[in-house]
Amino acid sequence: MRGLPRAIRAGLAAAVLLALPLSAQDYGDTPYVQTPKNVVEKMLEVAKVGSADYVIDLGSGDGRMVIMAAKERGARGFGVDLDRKLVALANRNARAAGVADRAQFYERNLYETDLRPASVLTIYLLPEVNMMLRPKLFKELKPGTRVVTHDYDMGDWPPDLALVMDAPDKPVGRDKKSKVFLYIVPGNAAGAWMWRVGSGVDATDWRIALKQNFQKLTGSVVRGGIPLKLQDAGLTGEQVHWVAADDAGGRWTFDGKLFGNAIEGTMTTPGGEKRPWQATRTELGEPAHINAPVILPPQIPQ
Repeated sequence: MRGLPRAIRAGLAAAVLLALPLSAQDYGDTPYVQTPKNVVEKMLEVAKVGSADYVIDLGSGDGRMVIMAAKERGARGFGVDLDRKLVALANRNARAAGVADRAQFYERNLYETDLRPASVLTIYLLPEVNMMLRPKLFKELKPGTRVVTHDYDMGDWPPDLALVMDAPDKPVGRDKKSKVFLYIVPGNAAGAWMWRVGSGVDATDWRIALKQNFQKLTGSVVRGGIPLKLQDAGLTGEQVHWVAADDAGGRWTFDGKLFGNAIEGTMTTPGGEKRPWQATRTELGEPAHINAPVILPPQIPQ
């Protein structure tokens, strides 16, 4: 739990120190709290880290997150931390584990770290810092990137998965529990789309107007000039899903993948027939979360 600019660290450190028991390890002027090994394993598990992944860990401490990703899952990556003693320790640990070629650690400000290479980003930071980081995540991370946070969520960005687990080796807290949150960076599906299903006299024109906030989609859908109800609309990375339903119980299910201003996928008719479909965006929208103001959570009482 490190990697903050000095001005922010100075303001938060006192509040955190009051909330942490004496068993928490303190390196310099910022508390350093190790993530228990079983929590590290669970974070890598929920992110489905594999050999094709590049993992970036913000506030990397002794390096255990990236080292375990490299040693046990074949991934590559790096961690950043502001404490040079911890950076040196992490690099020594990587060499001892035989993964120094795939796990490196740098003394670096996390706000100045280029996150674009990441397919997985892991975070164990304070809730205020998570929120201040959020605009950077949406700016730099590719759609589909998995973000896993320990203990603290991302505010009003709903997690794709959340769990509470036992953490008997956790150096802070009385209940020895940890929370793990998984977020999948959404693509941009906002705007107006149109497509045609079938050909000739059997062709049917479709239109949909979508508003987006994080992975949630709302809007209106029209089939052959007749409005239908839009249901179960959402995004997982660049994978889109929604259902168009009529008053008679008919349901058309659409699943597809975003490719810039196109969507390609499969439509399932009310009768269960599957057909390919391809939509074109006719008007580009912007997700509401992109320019939303960052609202910081209440600070830990002093």
